[in-house]
Amino acid sequence: MSTPIRDSLDRAKVLATIRRLEQRIADRFPAGGLLAVAGELEAVAATIESDLRYIERPNWVLRSGVIFFITAVVLVLGIGLATTELGHEGLTLAELVGIVESILNDVILIGAAVIFLFSLENRRKRRRVIESINRLRSLAHVIDMHQLTKDPTVLLVEGGADTAHSPERTMRPYDLGRYLDYASELLSLVSKVGFCYVQDFDDPEAVAAVTELETLTNGLARKVWQKIMLLPRGA
Repeated sequence: MSTPIRDSLDRAKVLATIRRLEQRIADRFPAGGLLAVAGELEAVAATIESDLRYIERPNWVLRSGVIFFITAVVLVLGIGLATTELGHEGLTLAELVGIVESILNDVILIGAAVIFLFSLENRRKRRRVIESINRLRSLAHVIDMHQLTKDPTVLLVEGGADTAHSPERTMRPYDLGRYLDYASELLSLVSKVGFCYVQDFDDPEAVAAVTELETLTNGLARKVWQKIMLLPRGA
């Protein structure tokens, strides 16, 4: 029997993959900065469940405040209309137009306030997601900084001399290839963690932030793979 294909990311498996990669990096580069970045990524991924519980849980305090506000407004308007005294001669057309205009203005202002209050809960949840996405974006740039000086072209030129300010390059071709490969995997996992936040949270601004993160990590990973392709054959 074939295994059913999942149409969504399993957050637990994403976290397990990050931890496995962190162990692999520790085995080969225990003193490298890439290991610290993997630990930071694991810390972000470990908060996904609590963040998503916050997003999925209704904010009853805020909702109760909104309901109380709407109820109070309706009561005030109802009492105001009920206690309005009309003259024995009735209303003139100008007075009727003025009353209708005043009521419409009040309705528009109240409607705007209600929309603001109803969107407040979603905006707070969106802010929680975007803060995590910004942290992931920072991690992507840190990963890029760590691989920045890992230049495979120096392995292709015999007799090339470093200058006084050249970075120290002690990695063998195979180790350099593994380092760059780990950097590429980390960038991919950064993108996957970001997607976990909006997989079930269909907010346009949050989705746009994750899309920008994916574009960033894809671009950085492309640079890493260009370096991997330059490694000497058999490295």
